[in-house]
Amino acid sequence: MARRTGLVAAASRISREADRQRAAQIRANAAAQREAMRARAAYERASAADAKERKRLYEESRAAEATALTDAGDEALDILSTLLAATLSVDDHIDFDSLKQPAILPTWGRSDLETSSVPPVWAQFAPPEPAGAAKVFGKAKHEQAIAAARTAFELAQREDAAREAARVAEWTRVRGLFDEAVRAAHAKAAAQHTEVDAFRAEFEAGEPDAVVSYFDLVLQRSTYPEGFPQGFRIAFVPGSRQLVIEYELPGAAIVPAVKLYKYVKASDSITETARPLAQIRAAYASVVAQVTLRTIHEVFEADRGRNVDTVVFNGVVDTIDPGSGKNIRPCVVTVRTTRDVFAELDLARVDPLACLKHLSAAVSASPAELTPVRPVLEFNMVDARFVAETDALSGLDQRPNLMELTPTEFEALIQNLFTKMGLEAKQTRPSRDGGVDCVAYDPRPIFGGKVVIQAKRYKNTVGVSAVRDLFGTLQNEGASKGILVTTSGYGQASFDFAKNKPIELIDGANLLYLLAEHAQIEAKILPPEDWHDPAVDVPGL
Repeated sequence: MARRTGLVAAASRISREADRQRAAQIRANAAAQREAMRARAAYERASAADAKERKRLYEESRAAEATALTDAGDEALDILSTLLAATLSVDDHIDFDSLKQPAILPTWGRSDLETSSVPPVWAQFAPPEPAGAAKVFGKAKHEQAIAAARTAFELAQREDAAREAARVAEWTRVRGLFDEAVRAAHAKAAAQHTEVDAFRAEFEAGEPDAVVSYFDLVLQRSTYPEGFPQGFRIAFVPGSRQLVIEYELPGAAIVPAVKLYKYVKASDSITETARPLAQIRAAYASVVAQVTLRTIHEVFEADRGRNVDTVVFNGVVDTIDPGSGKNIRPCVVTVRTTRDVFAELDLARVDPLACLKHLSAAVSASPAELTPVRPVLEFNMVDARFVAETDALSGLDQRPNLMELTPTEFEALIQNLFTKMGLEAKQTRPSRDGGVDCVAYDPRPIFGGKVVIQAKRYKNTVGVSAVRDLFGTLQNEGASKGILVTTSGYGQASFDFAKNKPIELIDGANLLYLLAEHAQIEAKILPPEDWHDPAVDVPGL
């Protein structure tokens, strides 16, 4: 009985212990689950915080991107507003010596040929002296060793002499080639320096090609912001010391079209606020005016030798006509100014557009829309200027020579020209013209009126007195405009006097162009060798 009771008690203890273990395991499992839940919750909170931080950083980067785009546009606009100011601190003059390129000398790379080899020394070959009993019994053997060493030494000497001779011969050959390359480099540099000196001499002498090349270099060195085309053509009229520039201007797209960039979180996008059209037009008009003044300034500042008295600037835009799809080059600004007039300007303080108005420039009423103006001088007029007296083919040229026409024929030609241009022109009688070769009437209301025309068949530059006489005739005749036509050209004083007066000066280049354009007459101007300009202006000359 006692034994059974003990067994029951033991079984009960075992059961209770198992229950305790199961309960402990349940509690441990529950604790583990709670810990896992806490860990999961912490992970989810951390993930959410991390995602929130990533989102914040992303939104900040997008907002910074929008701000950078806005700042870039503002910076570009600021640069456009200082195009003229940027060149005022630059010396545009080109020192001809700076164009001389130094000789590009070859590098001597054969130092291995410079050092002679070390000749063999007998001590390196001589056998050691016998010692002890060998002095007595090994004498013959020692002498044989000396003979063998002597043979080896002499062979080494011959081989060294051959190597040295080969080295000297190779050095002589290579050095000769090197010296020849050095002489060629110096000769090439000397030839280039001679070309520069010839260029300088031709420029100082006012040779047209040299003058054009020099100012081509000047304008090429003018640094503009990225996006500017900087294409141009230059011509020089030596008779009137007039430089004509046709400059390719950028289109209105050079002005940033977007004023403000803003990041919108809701749509995760960057929106654009357009720059007001009025602001774009004003900024572009300023760009056109600044480039015009800047170019003229660079020319006059670079011309220390005073080869140029007058600059004509035509600013054109290379674009496509949206109506026809054809390439067009409308002129949006044109001005003619003299050195003395331009020197009176304080470019650091002027308003560019107001300054052009002061210079009597013609500026497009809407440059951004490429509304064209009529150039004061077409560039092609300068290209088709005169037939050089040294032209061997001039005798075979079938174009009529204006210098060979009679006075009456020349007047008739001028009358025909202006009639073709839309004026009601009449030729005056030689004995009663009162200094007037042709009287014309512009039929347009308001802008029209009486026009007096004088023509000068001259070889040399027309003096300012002829322009003054025309102005006096204009006033006496009660005309609204006076036109002076010549087969030669005009000087700075003539342009200065004509400024702001109802006078138009047409030189030989202009005349040839107008005849071809309006009267379909391809002519030339070739004064005979014995031609002498009249001392006193007479009708028809």
